[in-house]
Amino acid sequence: MKPKLKLLSTDLAEKIVSEGRRLLETKGVTLHHDALLKRFADEGCRVDLEAKHVWFTQEIIDRSLTAAPSGIELWNIAGTEYCDLSGDNSHYTPGSAGIKILEHETQRMRLATVDDMVRYSRLVDRLRNIDYSATAVVPSDVPEGVDDSIRLYALLLSTTRPVVTGAFSIAGLDVLRDLQLAVRGTREALRKKPFTIFSCCPTSPLKWSDVTSDNTMKCAELGIPVEFISMPLAGLVAPITLVGCLIQHTAETLSGVIISQTSRPGAPVLYGGSPGSFDMRTMAASITSLEAQMVDCAYAQIGKYLGLPTQAYIGLSDSKFLDGQAGFESGTGIYLATLAGVNSLSGPGMLYFESCQSLEKLVLDNEICGMARRLAAGIEPREDFPCDALFDQLLEDKELLTAEHTLKHFREEHYIPGDVIDRTQIGDSDAGYPTLIERAHAEVERMVSEYAAPAVLSPDQIKNLDNVMTGAAGLDLVARVKAGLT
Repeated sequence: MKPKLKLLSTDLAEKIVSEGRRLLETKGVTLHHDALLKRFADEGCRVDLEAKHVWFTQEIIDRSLTAAPSGIELWNIAGTEYCDLSGDNSHYTPGSAGIKILEHETQRMRLATVDDMVRYSRLVDRLRNIDYSATAVVPSDVPEGVDDSIRLYALLLSTTRPVVTGAFSIAGLDVLRDLQLAVRGTREALRKKPFTIFSCCPTSPLKWSDVTSDNTMKCAELGIPVEFISMPLAGLVAPITLVGCLIQHTAETLSGVIISQTSRPGAPVLYGGSPGSFDMRTMAASITSLEAQMVDCAYAQIGKYLGLPTQAYIGLSDSKFLDGQAGFESGTGIYLATLAGVNSLSGPGMLYFESCQSLEKLVLDNEICGMARRLAAGIEPREDFPCDALFDQLLEDKELLTAEHTLKHFREEHYIPGDVIDRTQIGDSDAGYPTLIERAHAEVERMVSEYAAPAVLSPDQIKNLDNVMTGAAGLDLVARVKAGLT
């Protein structure tokens, strides 16, 4: 039996959904997109074109929820395997869009560079418990307007797994689209086997910018899965109560589902988010507070109630370092969200209010994800009944180290972490013992140095990728990225 975490009664979940739907009808959302506003007016919704506002009908909410699929097949780049984002299946991906990197040598944060992005790209595909990658490092030393596409380009050349990404502008989506078409070939092939998830974020409270609404619409038309990242901040731009936050989150996320499904019925979406708590002492917005993690798990329960796959920004830390705070905030989030059955957990590697990536933290979080996956598998009997023969052997031999039962079930019953987790006994050496940070850094260096480009893309696909990226960013930047990956 898989253990499950539920924070809401069915009655409370239904009341929250009902209130969220009522908000969309009575308060509506601000929507800075004239074409969508005109579409909703044609659909029978009340629209104020001058104020850029729309009030959704219950009928369009129902129709959109009926059209949205209950699961997503997220394919690898080769198009041979996929992650099943449905039910209570949990998958893990690094936190996205870190503009800073935690530098190991100085233990200080600084703006990320292309070299940092390339090191991350060389590392991420080797982490056994990270199911798909993310455009997690945003380089500061690139021309304006290509910091979204260059990240996806680097990962398409260096990884085999799917990618969570997103566009910072309306024009940026066109380049990201063309990069994907360079791999799949046709729109129909891309729609059939999508290999990216795009993050699209409404603005709290109850507002959509032109960029995020346009990206949502175009992703739906292309069949690219979209995760909606509603960010209610309790006490600042959302009610202080967790239930109030969940009502607002419901309304904002449902508005995204409507934009998507009226653009193309059946378009794949994830019911996601990144809620936070506003600390009135420090003026900081924490997305790793216990309350924020509770809201994550609760809205995932609501997403399941609505029949949608789910996502959460969780498993990260607000700490500035890879320290005890980073460990317990990330570990708690990963365990809770896994038990809640969140389908896509975005967060490993991330620090400092969702702005900084740490490669050392990423390899540690990779092990936490492995342990969480073991937790989610639960406890099942494995030739334990009847137990007489096993205990006869134990009582006779005084140990079961080499017993057939032990050898057969050891690996499926126990998760064995790598070298980052130190469970060795202290010996007689006076040489000292490496710290967690030192062990994690050594693992990063080993994996990065042993990197070999995957043989996934054909020469024609690579040429097509190069042409798209050269047109957007120039030959020098493309050559720099490729040099770092060889």
